[in-house]
Amino acid sequence: MSEPPLPSWTSSPDLPRAHGAPLGEGRLRVEPEDFRVTERLGFNPDGEGDHLLLWVRKTSANTEWVARRLAAVAGVPVSTVGYAGLKDRHAITEQWFSIPKPREGLPDWTPLGDQGIEVLETHPHRRKLKRGALAGNRFRIQARDCPVGVEDLETRLAAIRARGVPNYFGEQRFGHADGNLRQAHALLTGAARRVVRHQRGLWLSAARSQIFNELLAERVRRDDWDRPQPGEALQLAGSHSFFVANTIDDTLVARCGQRDLHPTGPLWGAGDPPTGPGVRALEVSIAQGFAPWLERLAGLGLEQERRALRLPVDDLVGELDGTGLRLEFSLPSGAYATAVLREIITWPLGDAVSIGD
Repeated sequence: MSEPPLPSWTSSPDLPRAHGAPLGEGRLRVEPEDFRVTERLGFNPDGEGDHLLLWVRKTSANTEWVARRLAAVAGVPVSTVGYAGLKDRHAITEQWFSIPKPREGLPDWTPLGDQGIEVLETHPHRRKLKRGALAGNRFRIQARDCPVGVEDLETRLAAIRARGVPNYFGEQRFGHADGNLRQAHALLTGAARRVVRHQRGLWLSAARSQIFNELLAERVRRDDWDRPQPGEALQLAGSHSFFVANTIDDTLVARCGQRDLHPTGPLWGAGDPPTGPGVRALEVSIAQGFAPWLERLAGLGLEQERRALRLPVDDLVGELDGTGLRLEFSLPSGAYATAVLREIITWPLGDAVSIGD
């Protein structure tokens, strides 16, 4: 039996923008210092316990490699090292790690400096740091050789501060030339077998993310991606909780305008979306474009989940300097810096900025 044909999807660069055409093109990540990320945990170290929280600055090093180096110096298994989020290699990032408290006292971390790893702080803590246990990230991004008008920039930043941006999954979720989606199609149509668990998770996440992006793209075209519609599943800001509003009144409109509530889209799984008839019809219609995937996604035990369509961008500032455009902003956990950047500029293929998860 032949494999079903690939669904037609919208690649990340072609997704519609909410705030108009990009203001210009710049080069990203020319130097590590062009992309800086500072992690925000959302809680304080316990001050006691059998673990240590390490505040680490890393330069041109990925998170998993740093975890292995910390484990080696501390003399603990790498499986006991915890971190809340994966951070990009081509950057300077500050993030938290945890290790079991060594019996022999604090290790000497200074030799790691030659490998781009600096342990800035250590704090006793009661438990291992788990993936996803963070509030968000602060970004500082330099786009070089980026000719943008000052007035145009201020107008665009003001619009983003007011409405946020569409909460697209970034292109790195889908792999080079959308390779993760092609692998997901093979997996979900039975052509790929004996896939390791980690790889399978990446491909399934890519498939669900693409369906979400397609729905969000249609909402952007309709210009209601940040405005509640009858039957909307509205997410409470700062949580994953949502409720379905079959009738939209002035109070709900105001709460969405104040960014207390956000419209949501589906992360596909078993069953029908929980939305009311009007919104659900659109979501099901978009998902049917990926019909070969839907039954298998449900059969693998994935449940229907929701993700906010709107991404609020906090503390957004931007300025032009001698090298180009500098942007600073804060995003919640699980959001992509590219969702903000693409509403301001474009960049050459391959310069994508990674997730601030």
